[in-house]
Amino acid sequence: FREETREEPKEEPEKIRKWREDQNRLLEEKDRDESKRKEELKQTAKHELEEWYARYAEQLEKSKLNNRNAEKEWVAERDTEVAGQEWEKIARMCDFNPKSTRNTKDTTRMRSILLQLKQSPPTGQNSKS
Repeated sequence: FREETREEPKEEPEKIRKWREDQNRLLEEKDRDESKRKEELKQTAKHELEEWYARYAEQLEKSKLNNRNAEKEWVAERDTEVAGQEWEKIARMCDFNPKSTRNTKDTTRMRSILLQLKQSPPTGQNSKS
């Protein structure tokens, strides 16, 4: 049997030990700076998000109010009945801007008929339904 010889661990040179300590200190400092910066970014993001939600809620309320007012005006205009202006009301409700998309149906004939009826409404008994 062989005798095991234990070698005493060699001591680390002073320069290497000092370098390791400096590196550890530097890494700890960087970790602290990073966590501090992360926390600052989280606070900034939280503040910006709260501001965004406040602006969003304000804009939503404005939109609701505008929509309600527009609906009231539209209902009031719809309910007023003036003889001979039915086709003008219909023409105001229609969109007469030509759209040049390929996926939509061609409605130019319908638009032209509505415009003709607005300009010269039919007369006679069948004009009111």
